[in-house]
Amino acid sequence: MDTDDSDRYRAPALDKGLDILELLAGVDGGLTQAEISKKLGRSPNEFYRMLDRLVRRGYVTRIDGDRYSLTLKLFGLAQLHAPTRRLASYATPVMRELAQRSKQANQLVVFDRGSAVVIAQQEAPDYWGISIRVGSHISLFDTGSGHVLLAFRSPEEREMMISEHVRSREEIKRTPDFYARLDQIRERGYEMMASVQTAGVYNLSAPILGPDGRGIAALTCPYITLVNTPGAPDITQTIALVQNAAAQLSLLAGSDVNHDSA
Repeated sequence: MDTDDSDRYRAPALDKGLDILELLAGVDGGLTQAEISKKLGRSPNEFYRMLDRLVRRGYVTRIDGDRYSLTLKLFGLAQLHAPTRRLASYATPVMRELAQRSKQANQLVVFDRGSAVVIAQQEAPDYWGISIRVGSHISLFDTGSGHVLLAFRSPEEREMMISEHVRSREEIKRTPDFYARLDQIRERGYEMMASVQTAGVYNLSAPILGPDGRGIAALTCPYITLVNTPGAPDITQTIALVQNAAAQLSLLAGSDVNHDSA
């Protein structure tokens, strides 16, 4: 008996879940359960349990009470896929050169499931420097890396990232001043802020942009003032070095966007 290979190993429940994800990925503002069932040509009752599971697993969220929309969980998973690993690999010589020229440590950070995650790190070349362990999860709200990751996304993506962060960590009060700061970061092309975690450290962060001009990662230097270190750049010179290195990585990522015009 001939059996169509496409039907031989069917998994109806999986197909149903993927149908929902693919449908929601193509709409703005979400859809109600009734709208989902109508667009997919099935009974609303068929999707109740599937939507509940997708919400509980964090792939879908409910908005305005009865509408369903995608979260950024799939985006976060994709960030850890091969392209991001390749970016970390390609970044190594650029980050090493940045460390040598700045006399400071630096790290590469991406967004993943509600947190900023360090995926690569370069030690300072001399005795003193601030390092963060690869794999560390850091806040979106009070770090230079987090600010840059938020600043260089669309307003809609920014809100989804913040919602993911709030669900996975603590509730943070969002103020107009915070959003204004993100807009300022985007306009000037980098973040420079005193560390909330460590006294005497300044976070110098610049975005790595993808082909569509959106931020896919942040390159951050935890700057400390070095005493009796001949040739050590000052903080203004160092942020310029960070921006130049981030621009090189943006080119590696396929972007033709110049950081000076970001």
